[in-house]
Amino acid sequence: MPKTVVHVFHDDDDAVVTGTRVAQRMLEVAGERGVEVEVFCFGPAQRRLGRQDGEADANFNRQLDELVAAGVVVGACVNSARADGALDDLTARGFDLQVARDAFLRFTLEGATVVSF
Repeated sequence: MPKTVVHVFHDDDDAVVTGTRVAQRMLEVAGERGVEVEVFCFGPAQRRLGRQDGEADANFNRQLDELVAAGVVVGACVNSARADGALDDLTARGFDLQVARDAFLRFTLEGATVVSF
């Protein structure tokens, strides 16, 4: 099955909120079009996971939790999570933690289309 990966990297408000909202919008039609949706947070955006410093952080985290609840694989870098002290929290929220290097190579091997925000 073809896959689209939404890679959320930049930590500006527009990138984190729009990137996760685009993933939600894709999910609305992905099943009928035979496409899988996955989200991967990395870099500066990953440091906003669990943060509630404003409306954008709250929306970003809520939208990610809604995607997890809908069955979307939402990933983040395990090494960054460990370094940030967020490993237990992200695991409890249902994030798929993996080495970013391996995730990006997996996307290539799967022939996924990666859209970055």
